[in-house]
Amino acid sequence: MTGRYYEEFEVGETIEHEKRRTISEADNQTFCDMTMNQQPLHLDAEFAADSQFERRLVNGLYTMSLAVGLTIGDTTDGTIVANLSYDNVEHPNPVFVGDTIRAQSTVTDKRETSDGERGIVTMHVEAFTVNGESETLVCEFDRTALSLKRPDEN
Repeated sequence: MTGRYYEEFEVGETIEHEKRRTISEADNQTFCDMTMNQQPLHLDAEFAADSQFERRLVNGLYTMSLAVGLTIGDTTDGTIVANLSYDNVEHPNPVFVGDTIRAQSTVTDKRETSDGERGIVTMHVEAFTVNGESETLVCEFDRTALSLKRPDEN
């Protein structure tokens, strides 16, 4: 278990997640297959070549899911009760096969539940493509999680 308990989150802190992933063609294809999303912009090279992007785009929901996955180890692995919401999702720039993604989470709010047994933590998650020293924001959203409190704190 590597996640944080409610008490370990500090509003205003930014958590830089070291884990990264380079998106493969199989990642995009598998995600589209599993979710039954057969949008040709994600899967058909000839169709995508005629688009403004001139090549296939990685499914935006995969990008968001990957961003969540990259953050779990440093935030809620083993300490989460449930994800409560994902809000204000934006995809300001495209993602392509071969792009490497990294994420960071900034704690924007936290409060105890009404019974004081657990805590609610909201984080603003940002995902970036990484190209050497250059980074481009490709997805951002607010994630709210119901978190366990330290066992000795209850």
